[in-house]
Amino acid sequence: MLAGHAFTKPKSIAATARPGNPGIRSTRRMPAMRVLGIETSCDETGIAVYDTGRGLLAHALHSQVALHAAYGGVVPELASRDHVRRIVPLMRATLSDAGLTFAQLDAIAYTEGPGLAGALLVGASVAASLGYALGKPVIGVHHLEGHLLSPLLADPKPSFPFVALLVSGGHTQLFEVAGVGRYALLGDTLDDAAGEAFDKTAKLLGLPYPGGPALARLADAGGASRYRLPRPMIDSGDLDFSFSGLKTAVLTLVRREAGDRGIAALSPGSKADIAREFQAAVVDVLVTKAAMALDRTGHRQLVVAGGVGANLELRRRLTAEAERRGGRVYFPDIAFCTDNGAMIALAGALRLADDAGGGLGFGVRPRWALAEVPAAH
Repeated sequence: MLAGHAFTKPKSIAATARPGNPGIRSTRRMPAMRVLGIETSCDETGIAVYDTGRGLLAHALHSQVALHAAYGGVVPELASRDHVRRIVPLMRATLSDAGLTFAQLDAIAYTEGPGLAGALLVGASVAASLGYALGKPVIGVHHLEGHLLSPLLADPKPSFPFVALLVSGGHTQLFEVAGVGRYALLGDTLDDAAGEAFDKTAKLLGLPYPGGPALARLADAGGASRYRLPRPMIDSGDLDFSFSGLKTAVLTLVRREAGDRGIAALSPGSKADIAREFQAAVVDVLVTKAAMALDRTGHRQLVVAGGVGANLELRRRLTAEAERRGGRVYFPDIAFCTDNGAMIALAGALRLADDAGGGLGFGVRPRWALAEVPAAH
């Protein structure tokens, strides 16, 4: 364990609904705690303040999409430098929106990993410095745990246990979630994540960065029957995923349709049709595997987290499938599907103990398996 790292022995914390702004309540009587959340794992600077009694008080997010667009992807060094520029003004603005001062915080939570090392270090160093200056505990949070717990920010919210589909640019995984820190991996991607396949397919179609949202918008204009792409591993009998073959199938289709003339030769209608069929293929696989996970675990609650969870077609299909089984699907608000400080503040609050104390040391974990995160007690 890193010095200053305060993964804690939390008191039992149960969810309680609060219309419009749900909070969490300890089973013991204890004063509400205000946690500052800092997210800097990649190319978004996210700051939030979460109150364990009142819920989310304020949040702010700066996206670096425009900064990296010219490169067609995230440049780690540029990401780190931009976090340095943005993080302090964002913290001040968020605290002002919450009506708080730094001195009124009870703890600081930050993304310890996984992610880009340089970007993570910006958030970690600021969190450690604040903790030392204020004499407050500093809590390192696993980025994926933040995503898995983010639907608890919504109202209504799921209760444990549930099945979670984590689907983003870097991950496509199914978990059985029994409680905070109690995650059983049910299925994983063998190669590309769904979000990565979205982005790379968008690039093949000549769409701007970031490609995933652009492809989803284009798919809305496409027809449903012109092309047919494979649904990788949909009949594999397990809960694993593979999307590299689907990406290759799109490349083959584009080359066949465009010939030697290149992507510019494809009509807008052809691009839209390909986008629609690609999205349908990914959604078919995700919905089928998520339904299998519900059946195998016997759970009726499905939680969806990660950036691809903002895809409206995926939301529609998963909602219909869960309802058909007599269950329910929970999504975070669209604003909290991508990386954000609110999910880090919430995860930190759920792991906060009275005696958690920060130290002088700090560190990050660019590679960090979720299975290594300790369970709450």
